[in-house]
Amino acid sequence: MRYTIRVLIVIAAIGVAFRPAQGQARTILAIGAHAGDMELTAGALLIHQHKRGDRVVILQMTLGEGGNPRLSPAAYGAQKRAEALSADSTIGAETIFAPYKDGEIPNDDAARRYVADIIRQVKPAYVVTHWRKSIHKDHSITSAIVDDAVLLASLDGVQTAHPAHRGIRGIYYADNWEDGEGFQPYLYLDVSDDMKQWRDAVTKYEFVRGGVSSFRYLDYYDALSIVRGAIAGKQRAVTFDIDSFGKRRVLDALP
Repeated sequence: MRYTIRVLIVIAAIGVAFRPAQGQARTILAIGAHAGDMELTAGALLIHQHKRGDRVVILQMTLGEGGNPRLSPAAYGAQKRAEALSADSTIGAETIFAPYKDGEIPNDDAARRYVADIIRQVKPAYVVTHWRKSIHKDHSITSAIVDDAVLLASLDGVQTAHPAHRGIRGIYYADNWEDGEGFQPYLYLDVSDDMKQWRDAVTKYEFVRGGVSSFRYLDYYDALSIVRGAIAGKQRAVTFDIDSFGKRRVLDALP
């Protein structure tokens, strides 16, 4: 009972956090290590918010072009680029492709400055990315880059092509089967009315449809939305974690 009450409070909190003031659209920037990562894990959220009038942008750090054993990276990269554009269009998202290669995202200052400049260019209110611990190094490196880039983007002394941006209200870490170590669902969002559009979007990718990997991506994330929804008292839900220092509420009295 105590856990259920806490979950319902969190649902209310995220509803407020992602609800724009009337006539005030925000921008949500999702940053994934590979084309398809953010669509699978956060696509339902992005659809939900786009329906509410928010602008949605997805930064693909790599195409994930090394993931098809039957195609060369060049051929599969071209396929993934076309799939990403189609999937993101279905979500209602703009797409930005970073210049990095699958498995070779550099964990360096230059990559952080690149992402910081994208943040300054896009001016998001919210950033969604990978949880910091992962079995895939591209995921954990992307998370580390994003965390630092958010800070760099806010500093006037850091020179990039665009001026500083300080309007980010929060970083949200997506629920990904490869990023499970230490991930704790904290924010639950009701996406019961968004899953059909989500399915239409993610199945633009061959690897989601089952033509590349033996892992059942579509079944996993579809079932996960049911499990998260059951805990939240909704038909379907997606979850996100936040930094531990953000997990606090300051009140004048008990709610």
